[in-house]
Amino acid sequence: MRLNHDDRRDAGFTLVELLISIVILGVIIVPLGNAVIGFIRNTDATSDRLALSHDAQISAAYVARDVAAVGIRDYTVSGTPFLSSIQLGAGYSAGGKTCGTPATPTALVRLLSDDWDTSGTTPTVRTDIVAYYLTPPSGDVSELHRILCTSSATPDSDIVLAHDVDPATPSVTCSSTCDAATVPQRVTLSFAVTKTSVGGYPITLTGQRRQT
Repeated sequence: MRLNHDDRRDAGFTLVELLISIVILGVIIVPLGNAVIGFIRNTDATSDRLALSHDAQISAAYVARDVAAVGIRDYTVSGTPFLSSIQLGAGYSAGGKTCGTPATPTALVRLLSDDWDTSGTTPTVRTDIVAYYLTPPSGDVSELHRILCTSSATPDSDIVLAHDVDPATPSVTCSSTCDAATVPQRVTLSFAVTKTSVGGYPITLTGQRRQT
C-alpha cells in the first residue's frame, strides 16, 4: 500500500506560529499587567485615604466634646469668674494640675474643666484634665494621643486618635488668647497626617465652648 503525503499530519507548531503566539501574548500581557498593578495601587490608596479619614472623624468628635466643656471657675471669688483653662505646650503638671507622669510627653494643648462630685454629702468640685500630645516620632510620623484625668493624676484613659501625624505640622489656635482667664469660645487643633500612597492629608479640628 502506498501512503499519500496528504494523509500525513504534522505534530506541534512551526517556528513561525510560535513566534506569532509569543508576540500576541506580549501584546495582551503588557496592558493587562499594567491594569492589575494600577488596580492594586488604587486599592492601597483608597484604603489609606479611608484610614486617614477615619482618624479625622474620631479626632473631631473628641475635640468638639472636650472644648465644649472647657472652663474652670474660681469659687472663692464673688461671681465665680473663670480661671485660665487652656494650656499650650504644657507639661504633665503645668499650673499645679497634674495628669500623667514625668514620662508623659509635653501636650500640644491641655483643656481644664470643672467636674462636680456629688457622691458625698457635700458636693465637691474637682478638675478634669484632657491633654492632646504627640508620641516621639517613629520614622517620619507620630501618633496623636488624648489623655484624660479626672479624680487623680493617674490617667483614666490614654487613646490614640490619629496615626501617621507629621510632627512638624500641629498647631493650636483660639478665637482669643488661649491661656487668658477670659476663656476663648473656639479652639482649633490643626495637623497633617501622611501616607506614601496619598501624600499629606490636612486635618482641622474645631470645638465651640458651651459655657458662658
